[in-house]
Amino acid sequence: MSGWQEVIMTTDVGLIYGLVAVGVYLTFRTINFADMTCDGSFVFGSSVCATLIHGGVSPYIAMLVATLAGGIAGLFTGILNIYCKISDLLSGIIVAFMLYSINLKVMGGLPNITLNDMELSMNSYIILATILPLATFLVYLLFTDFGLALRSIGYNKRFSEVMGININMMTFFGLILSNALIGLGGAMFTQYQGFCDVSQGKGTLIAGLAAVIIGEKVFRFKKAGFFILACIAGSILYRFFIMLALHSDFMQIETQDINLVAGAIIIAMMLIRKERKIKNIIDNLSLQKNLRFTVREEK
Repeated sequence: MSGWQEVIMTTDVGLIYGLVAVGVYLTFRTINFADMTCDGSFVFGSSVCATLIHGGVSPYIAMLVATLAGGIAGLFTGILNIYCKISDLLSGIIVAFMLYSINLKVMGGLPNITLNDMELSMNSYIILATILPLATFLVYLLFTDFGLALRSIGYNKRFSEVMGININMMTFFGLILSNALIGLGGAMFTQYQGFCDVSQGKGTLIAGLAAVIIGEKVFRFKKAGFFILACIAGSILYRFFIMLALHSDFMQIETQDINLVAGAIIIAMMLIRKERKIKNIIDNLSLQKNLRFTVREEK
């Protein structure tokens, strides 16, 4: 594989996982819900898409059904949290745990499904044609009255309830939309790589969180809606960081070390954040000291 082909492939994978990053952002940041469903909903969308395509269904219809499947996974997480009164973290873990068996059943008991070249329709143009309009719509949605209501429950649920916002409905919508996007990402990734594996969801949450953190630190948008674009850009940068690390001969990093690289990237971004906070505190203290000194001189 040439260097240019590898750059294109890295960008494509970054765009696809950008959907995962947006889904993670919608739950962790927008509605303040620690959702762990994504490891299962990613493979759920992937397995549904691969099974349907393998059965002769159109790839585009398969992606649509996979999106709905991911949304259903988010719906069940919401039911466990809201009606069964199970914590947000635990409800997501339970659904993701149960989805492992469901994914195996969807795939006919097989641990993986390989798609023929004739069954694949995913390329760079289709990825862009799918993600860019979807990202634009999501940015628009977050600036509508409905989007403002959705964002408000992440800031202050009690105040939102006083303002007449249905907290349960908004939580359901956030979880369904988030996992639907993640399910679509799983479907697109399966078509792009040409196979589906029941264990390919491991690390999905970490990849999404890494993209969100990188997007927040590198692209410091002040308007909430544009964080959607920052998540996608952060996902692409995350993939390039990994690609560069794997090609750094002096670091002697191999494929099995990818989890170490991912963890190091996240830690580095978190340390940068803390360093900026400390620097701001020091700057504020210095400014206050200088102001006091100036006031004393004037007296």
